[in-house]
Amino acid sequence: MAKKDEWLGDVQLDADADEGEGEDDGQDWGDWNADQEEEGDDLDSNILCLFCCSIFNSSSALFHHCRSIHYFDFRAITKTLALDFYASFKLINYVRSQVAENICWSCRHTCQSKQDLQNHLHETFSLEDTIFPWADDKYLKPFMQEDPLLYSFGEYYESEDEDTTAKIAVSSHGKSKDKHWEICSAKAAVTNEIKNVNKNYFGSYSSFAIHREMISDKVRTDAYRQAILNNPSLLHGAAVLDVGCGTGILSLFAAQAGASSVIAVEASEKMASVATEIAKNNGLLWSGSPNNRISQCTGVIRVVQGMVEELDNSIDIQPHSIDVLLSEWMGYCLLYESMLSSVLFVRDRWLKPGGAIIPDTATMFVAGFGRGGTSIPFWENVYGFNMSCIGKELVEDAAGVPFVDVVDSQDIVTNTVVLQSFDLLKMIPDEMDFSSRIELEPQLDNPTNCTRDSFSKTTWCYGVVLWFETGFTSRFCKEMPIVLSTSPYAPKTHWSQTILTFKEPIAIASALAKLDFDRLAAVGTESCPAVKIHSRISIARAASQHRCIDISLEIAVIGPDGLKRSWPAQIFNLA
Repeated sequence: MAKKDEWLGDVQLDADADEGEGEDDGQDWGDWNADQEEEGDDLDSNILCLFCCSIFNSSSALFHHCRSIHYFDFRAITKTLALDFYASFKLINYVRSQVAENICWSCRHTCQSKQDLQNHLHETFSLEDTIFPWADDKYLKPFMQEDPLLYSFGEYYESEDEDTTAKIAVSSHGKSKDKHWEICSAKAAVTNEIKNVNKNYFGSYSSFAIHREMISDKVRTDAYRQAILNNPSLLHGAAVLDVGCGTGILSLFAAQAGASSVIAVEASEKMASVATEIAKNNGLLWSGSPNNRISQCTGVIRVVQGMVEELDNSIDIQPHSIDVLLSEWMGYCLLYESMLSSVLFVRDRWLKPGGAIIPDTATMFVAGFGRGGTSIPFWENVYGFNMSCIGKELVEDAAGVPFVDVVDSQDIVTNTVVLQSFDLLKMIPDEMDFSSRIELEPQLDNPTNCTRDSFSKTTWCYGVVLWFETGFTSRFCKEMPIVLSTSPYAPKTHWSQTILTFKEPIAIASALAKLDFDRLAAVGTESCPAVKIHSRISIARAASQHRCIDISLEIAVIGPDGLKRSWPAQIFNLA
C-alpha cells in the first residue's frame, strides 16, 4: 500500500503558531498588506483533487469534478447525512487518508494500485444508512499538510444551522487559534456523546425484563453454572472479578463454588444496588470496612458500582491480583455492545500471570441461508390469501438492515465456515475490528448419502447468517470443559443469529451437478447457478455510534465454467 508521505506529505499542525496567535487577542492588523493576502489566495487556488492528481482553483470546481468523475457528491453526502462543519472537515481528511492507502472510502475495499482504485470507485448506496468511520477525532488533524481545501470548502458547504459556532468559525482566512478551538470543541463533543451513550446503555440494563430474559436463557446460564461449579480446581479459594455482574448471578455461582473473594462490578446504579441486596439476602455479601477490610460476616461478594475502567476510583485493588476474570460480555453477533474491550482492560490491569478468563475463547461462524430464512413463506399464505408482495418488499428492504432472529437449521443451504476466532488470553483490542475472506459451497440435502437428484438440485441463497460459540476450554476448566453455542444447529438462545440479506438471491448448485447451464446467462441466476460464493466480511466497532458495530459484506460468485460475478459492497450497522 502507498504510504501517506510518499505522495501527500507528512501531516503536521503548527501548535507553536496556535499559541503565538492566541497571545495576541487584539489581532493587530497594522502590518497587513495586500500582496501577502494575494500570495495566500494563490496557495488556496491550488487545490488537489481528493482522488486523483488534478488541481483546481476553487472548492466548487473540485467537488463538481469529484461528483462527475469519482462518484463523490460532497453536497449530497453532507446534506443527506446532516453533517456539520466538524463532520465535513473530518470527512475530507478521512477520504484523503483512505485514497492514500488505495482504499475505497465508501465500502473500504482495498485495491492493488491507484489505478485499480480509480476503476473501483462507485456511487454510495443507501446513503441514509452509511456509517461514519470518519467520526474518529484523528480526522480533525489535516491529513495533507497545508491542505487548502480544508479552509475553502466552507464557501461550498451550506449549513442548516446559521447560529452554530462551527459556522462562525468557517473562513478561508481563518486563524490558527480558530482551528485549535474547533479541535478542542469537537473532542469535548465526542467525549460527551460517549458519556451519553454509556449512560443510556447502562441505563437500559436497569430493566428487570432484560435480566429475566438472560437468566431464563437456559443454554447461557447453565453453561456458566456448569463451568463454575464443576471445575473446583479453577474457583476454589480464588480471587474473582465479575465484569458487568447485573443481578450478580455469576458472582453467586462463584461464591457457591468456593471463591475466597468476588468483586462484582456493575455500571448500572440500580442493578448494582439490586445485586448488593441479592447477595445480602443470600448471606454472601462481604460487609467489611473498606479501610481495615475486617469482615463482619462470612460473605465473599463485594459489589462495586461503576465502569471497570474507573474501578480504581471506587476500590483499592492491587494490579495483577485476580485469579479468575469472569464475564458474560457477548452481544448480538458476538461483538455488539463492545463490552469485550472492558474485559481485556481488566485482564491487562488486574489478572495475575497465569490467571484464568472465563470463557477464554470465542469463535464466529457464517453460512448461507435459503428462502425459509426470510419472511416470504409466511406472506405466501395468510389465511388462504397470497400476500407474497409484502414478503418480497421486506426482503428487498432487509438488504440494508441486519436482523437478529432465529434461523432454522433446515434453512441453511451452504456449508458452515469459521469467520474469526479470538483467544481472550492473548488478543488485543484492535483485533475486535477484522476482515475475513470465506468460501461457501452448496450444502447437499444429505451429504453422507447423496443421490443423483441431490447433486442436480438448484437452490437459492438469500444471504448469510452469523453466530458464535464461546469456549470454557480445558486450559482453565480442566475437570469439565464447556461450549456455549448460538448455532442454528443448537438449542436457541436469546442471542439468536444475525442475518445479512443479499441485494438479490443467488442460485447455487453443487459443482458435481450435471446441469445444462446457459453460458451467456449471468452467474447466480437460475439459468447459470453458482457453484461457490466468495465473500469478504469486515466487522468494526462503529466510529459514529459507540457500542455499535458496522458490518461490510462483499459478495462474488463463481459459475460452473469458472466465470465470476460480483456485487457492490453492502454496509450494515448493528445498532
